[in-house]
Amino acid sequence: MFQVNSEVGALKQVILHEPGLDFERLTPGNKDELLFDDVVWVSRAREEHRAFQRLFTDRGVTVHLLHDLLAQTVKTEEAAAFVLDRVLDERQPHLGGSLARVTRRVLAAMGPDELASHLIGGLNKRELLQALGEHRAGCRSLGLDLLADDDFVLAPLPNSLFTRDTSCWIHDGVAVNPMRKSGRRRETVNYEAVYTFHPMFAQEPAPRWIDGEAMAPAAIEGGDVAVIGHGTVLVGLGERTTPAGAELLAGRLFEAGSARRVIAVELPKARALMHLDTVLTMVDRDAFTLFAGLDRRALRSWTLTPGGPAGPHVTENADFFTAVADALGLGAVRVLQTAQDSYAAEREQWNDGCNLLAVAPGSVVAYEVNENSNRMLEDNGIEVLRVRGDQLGRGRGGPRCMSCPVERAAA
Repeated sequence: MFQVNSEVGALKQVILHEPGLDFERLTPGNKDELLFDDVVWVSRAREEHRAFQRLFTDRGVTVHLLHDLLAQTVKTEEAAAFVLDRVLDERQPHLGGSLARVTRRVLAAMGPDELASHLIGGLNKRELLQALGEHRAGCRSLGLDLLADDDFVLAPLPNSLFTRDTSCWIHDGVAVNPMRKSGRRRETVNYEAVYTFHPMFAQEPAPRWIDGEAMAPAAIEGGDVAVIGHGTVLVGLGERTTPAGAELLAGRLFEAGSARRVIAVELPKARALMHLDTVLTMVDRDAFTLFAGLDRRALRSWTLTPGGPAGPHVTENADFFTAVADALGLGAVRVLQTAQDSYAAEREQWNDGCNLLAVAPGSVVAYEVNENSNRMLEDNGIEVLRVRGDQLGRGRGGPRCMSCPVERAAA
């Protein structure tokens, strides 16, 4: 049922996350730790996201919201225990055994909807003590005493907005990814629970290419993974995905016969270029958009193919886009770059001008702010479906980052 064999086949089902309690808890003081560049106007962010959702539903795409999936998952005691066992480890520096046990008791007493809200939106000391009520006097711990009332026992996860990174479907299986930055690592647990226990996924379990926490510290994130078709997967090696992560993913895909080759491409290690999809996305069966600040001829890449017990065969490519065209069985691919000065290119890169989500071959969702890039795409025959992202873009992610396709038609 769930399968993604292409970046551009007609989109059928997708996981999104609407901003909620997690966004309400972003402040100037914690935004850096939570990997946002600024605080967010929350009601406007919700408005922008709901318009984003409508774009999909108007085209017949089924939208699954992460909060709802998680709430439906933790209805069972087994699933709730699975999550709480992992997020309330007493070895975490700010917890300790006493505070972990008290917090677990409070969260376990919540209904599934409230529990899901706090697993994504966080829990502070004030809320913990209010939930304890008359029992609070007997709950003392170093961890609790050292917290101010508004300090978090469980930090919020506003980067849950970017559903692609933590979970990405590759052919007939799913990778639940270990996140590179500490502010995102708990997201992995939520997805592990959903894919393990939610009835929609548990009835016919899919292969698990990457098994979350078990793989760390060999990080890989879904923004660096592109399923371009013909048994080929692209992986970006930049700020968030490690060579070890790319090789482990390739080995598991090859072992299952679910991919014939993985092409790994080196990226500059910079926040604005944190993932492959911030500089390159596939927009049609034969076309890719590439950040104007990168020289297409200078991209260093390697092709990984099935090997023996020692791991995949690794061959450095003479030219990245030639290797991509060969993998797709094409004489060449179109590489679309916006002709603009360096200032405009840098601005549109910062606003995710290349972070595009194809909903069908030659039809992509883009932020409206990137006027030059959007005109360039249309001049090259690509339909551009514009959405507003003034607030959503403050975490440095565009339409592709904000979507986890779980089913696409063949391209």
